[in-house]
Amino acid sequence: MSVVKINVLTVPAEMRETLEQRFAARAGAVENSDGFEWFELLRPTEGTDQYLVYTRWASEEHFKAWMEGPMQAAHRQGPPAAEGEAPKRPAATDSTLWSFEVVQSTGPKQA
Repeated sequence: MSVVKINVLTVPAEMRETLEQRFAARAGAVENSDGFEWFELLRPTEGTDQYLVYTRWASEEHFKAWMEGPMQAAHRQGPPAAEGEAPKRPAATDSTLWSFEVVQSTGPKQA
């Protein structure tokens, strides 16, 4: 059974562009992981400063293997700084992980 992990990131307005650029720079970093199914970065449109990072995995075990692999260090250390630059500060001020099992799904609509 597929599982969904949603990372809820609180992002101040002045850091939104930074967050989006950092995700764009990491494009492809998760897509080749075993059991990976889907990714979306969701920008809030009104009433909140929380972005949602949506990932879907074939199983809880696949998600755990990804988190315990190379991404563990990346998440703990934050974004890398360019050579000679000071370490970059996190774009988010808070993070919460939500977990769900997929009970029903129609999948993406084909054009």
